[in-house]
Amino acid sequence: MTATSSNTNSATYALRKRLPSGRIGNALFSLGMVARVPYFGTILPFVEEMEPGYCRVTAPNWWGVHNHIGTFHAIAACNLAETAMGMLMEATVPTTHRWIPKAMNTQYLTKATTRLTAHAEFAEAVDFSTITEGTEVVVTIRILDTSGTEVVHCDITTWVTPSA
Repeated sequence: MTATSSNTNSATYALRKRLPSGRIGNALFSLGMVARVPYFGTILPFVEEMEPGYCRVTAPNWWGVHNHIGTFHAIAACNLAETAMGMLMEATVPTTHRWIPKAMNTQYLTKATTRLTAHAEFAEAVDFSTITEGTEVVVTIRILDTSGTEVVHCDITTWVTPSA
């Protein structure tokens, strides 16, 4: 879904736009994001695409994200979902507003044994110019394995308010 905003972008998104496009810029941005939010680093996230209304982030299948049966840990997948949601919100929410996660509804659909890719987008179109008091905005995240199977589905509710 799309978002409507005519205001200045966040410092996070402005930084992403200043970096080179492609893998080098994505790698530099991903490293900077982890420096700013160290917990995200536990999944080794790589922000592949970040634009208003959409974000795609990958995480490798490595021993640091494994559970006791050797598959991608459910909470590591939640961390991937929150990373994608956060970067979507940073790319979309105008500086006239602020946001914070409020709730996460997660469905673990099947075991994940490969690298994962999270696709975050709005559950419904959002017009930020109409948000004049606290409003719940839902971000839907589909987490797919390398064969395209959705292994985890998250709906993250954010609380969006005017900045001032």
